[in-house]
Amino acid sequence: MDYTQLSPAQEVDENELVFDMGSLYEFFMKVQDIRSPKGKRYRLVTLLVLMLLAKLGGEDKPSGITDWIAERKEQLVVLKILEREEVPCHMTYRRVLQEIVDAQEFDGLISQYHQQRLKEEREILLTMDGKTLRGTIPFGELRGTHLLTVYVPKQGLVLVQAQVDHKENEIVVAPQVLSQVNLYGSIIIGDAMHTQREASRQIVEAGGHFLWFVKGNQSRTLWAIEKLFIHEVCNLRQGAPLSKEVQMFSRVSKGHGRLETRTLMASTLLNDYLDWPHVAQVFRLERTVWHSRYKGKTCAIVYGLTDLSPQQASPARLLALTRDYWGIENGLHYRRDVTLHEDATRLTVRQSGRNMAILNNLVLGLCLHHKLNNLAQARRYFCARPDQALNLILEAQ
Repeated sequence: MDYTQLSPAQEVDENELVFDMGSLYEFFMKVQDIRSPKGKRYRLVTLLVLMLLAKLGGEDKPSGITDWIAERKEQLVVLKILEREEVPCHMTYRRVLQEIVDAQEFDGLISQYHQQRLKEEREILLTMDGKTLRGTIPFGELRGTHLLTVYVPKQGLVLVQAQVDHKENEIVVAPQVLSQVNLYGSIIIGDAMHTQREASRQIVEAGGHFLWFVKGNQSRTLWAIEKLFIHEVCNLRQGAPLSKEVQMFSRVSKGHGRLETRTLMASTLLNDYLDWPHVAQVFRLERTVWHSRYKGKTCAIVYGLTDLSPQQASPARLLALTRDYWGIENGLHYRRDVTLHEDATRLTVRQSGRNMAILNNLVLGLCLHHKLNNLAQARRYFCARPDQALNLILEAQ
């Protein structure tokens, strides 16, 4: 090999595989291998790359990963991933997921990788939500691995992911997760579970902004916001104008056999009344959906608060932000469940479920970063072109 052709930002591993500094391959090389050198046939970095290539190629279970790699062993030798035309068995991949890779360490390394790829923007929207991996629930039990995630909807990146013991413990883990993210200039949106005073203080003191939805867990705050907007809604229905301190914006959208109207009212009237740190506005969001198929409509009303002032976030912008929040459900959780079959993949032993979730996050992040928004189509492409999938791993983004 002609090493003079390497750029200063490139390195070569022991198999003469060329990779960029800062690439995912370099981060894989940092994962600690707890195995004894004696009898070790495959490097840990090789096994991680093989699993990710197979997942990019459309396989989600250890048995499918094994078959996918076995059918491409000659090509993987040419690509310098495998040293010889001999492939690991499916139990090797299971052991990697279950006991060899420490999930907390792996999550930390991948978090660093994603944070270095984060595109700087004037304001970055971050959504925070939890998800239980149903495929990790042991038979006869009710709880499995539950992960709390901070996600960038517009870039498809999971910045931080942490495991919690139970769903209610998200409140305890959330401050730890937020402390691992650069909050300066960011807008954090979370569901009602994360509507907490201490989290609000933490975000603002770090230079960020919060937007929370309010439900029964903050009953006095919910009661005050409801009471404020009931008066305004009654005035509207009687043809009277809104109060000077209340602004409103509506948007109508049509698609998928339904017509949706979203109306948001925002007010500063409770800024001096609510016992909430840094509150600058409260809002009421009403969503009415007419379904052409069922010849009926559904209506939902949610309330919330934010430290963004009316000058920083008009009702129109608040409406857009609340809609962007669902990016973590549609862009991350839905894709992991439906396209990557996360909940259908039974991985109940030790750390296997969490480690597979980390690989799923990588598949999403790599594809969305390259504007491959149709994940199923992208996986079909990489199934036919493993060399292109390998480039995503070897090149710094």
